[in-house]
Amino acid sequence: MLTQLHPTPAAPDADLLTDAEAEALARATLRLFDRWQLTDAEARDLLGGMTARTWARWKAGEVGRITRDLGTRMSLLMGIHKALRYMFSEAERGYGWIRQPNTAFAGQSALAVMRGGTLFHLARVRSYLDAERGGW
Repeated sequence: MLTQLHPTPAAPDADLLTDAEAEALARATLRLFDRWQLTDAEARDLLGGMTARTWARWKAGEVGRITRDLGTRMSLLMGIHKALRYMFSEAERGYGWIRQPNTAFAGQSALAVMRGGTLFHLARVRSYLDAERGGW
């Protein structure tokens, strides 16, 4: 017998992340960007065009409110990092991979694709890596 499932509300009442979760995710993102050796401009692009002032506050440890978009971006970035760690036994090779030209991206690097500006650009790289490592 079939049981009706109730739909998930489009805007749930609960916050996306608790303050502690937001701070931890921001710290992890900062560490990842350091490992990827991103410039400030590259980092801000991956976070959705964050202003230089807000980025400076983040680097100083002052993380403000994490919007749904920003949380999703950081989640995708963590998934990309995780996939690269599974794919490369040497962490440094995985960190460097994001800057290498890739035929799957028409010769562009994964970083160039991710800097495209939308969540879909980040998701494209994440989906590619998941498919490559057999995560589908």
